[in-house]
Amino acid sequence: MTATERPVVSHKVLLVDDDEAVRNMMTATLERKGFGVVAVANVTEALKLITTEPFDALITDLHMPNPGDGFTVISAMRHSQPNALTLLVSGYPDVQSAMAAILLEADEIIVKPFQAGRLAELLHEKISTRKPAARPDKERVAAILHRCTHDIVQDWLAKVKQSKELNYVSLSDHERTGYLPKLIEDLIVRLRASRSPGEERESICSPAAVAHGQMRKSQGYTPAMLVHDSRILQVTLFGTLQSNLSALHCSLLLLDAMTIADEVDAGLTLATQRSRMSGDGKGRSRRCPRSFYVSLSHLRSMNGHAHSGGH
Repeated sequence: MTATERPVVSHKVLLVDDDEAVRNMMTATLERKGFGVVAVANVTEALKLITTEPFDALITDLHMPNPGDGFTVISAMRHSQPNALTLLVSGYPDVQSAMAAILLEADEIIVKPFQAGRLAELLHEKISTRKPAARPDKERVAAILHRCTHDIVQDWLAKVKQSKELNYVSLSDHERTGYLPKLIEDLIVRLRASRSPGEERESICSPAAVAHGQMRKSQGYTPAMLVHDSRILQVTLFGTLQSNLSALHCSLLLLDAMTIADEVDAGLTLATQRSRMSGDGKGRSRRCPRSFYVSLSHLRSMNGHAHSGGH
């Protein structure tokens, strides 16, 4: 090849690495092998490009500079451009990182140090044999909760049975679950209600939540036990979404997560009010309270896997 000749660019690669020397070396090698390379130094730049330009392949470092940053980029590429080849580069063969990459469906894990020339050969091989990805149908949160209602009840029951505080009251499984399926149904109804971002909605005044509070009072539950009971339900609901991330439509994930937290909190308030009421009905609340409490720990854990929601 003469100095004026350039290789024919056959495939476009997004290269993400915060080490400038590594970026320059890999860019030069891949371009010599006929790849078109767009190289960036951080996650923010990578995410912008993923949403605006098509790529045939992604090569991303795992840590840049924060642990797991590469997972965010892979998740975004998988969601926006499912046919693109994804390669994760790590400085050490970390088992947990490798497992996470498998769960995110990274096509290959490359352990440093490696030969850039061999990487180019691997890209050619993988891209030439790669079949178009079947884009799975995505579900809204309400659909997932409806599909998994039975499992949610059973998972919740298993967690409750492990709680010494709640097992202070001896109940059968039927008595323990009580109105839980109807409470979940009411939550699904609210999640399915049409709304736009930022629109305020009152929580559904659930007769099931009222009956739940009255039943728990008759069973000997204290307000503290009701709070613990409700917290386990919220943990179980978010755990169900975590287990169904691959099927989850992320466009309204944050709003739906806020609705879950709000509805569970409102149901708890109603149940607590009814469990404290005397027989004359004093203390009755005419409408459900509004809460903006969000289970941030669960949202943070899910955010790394659904960072590119909305596509």
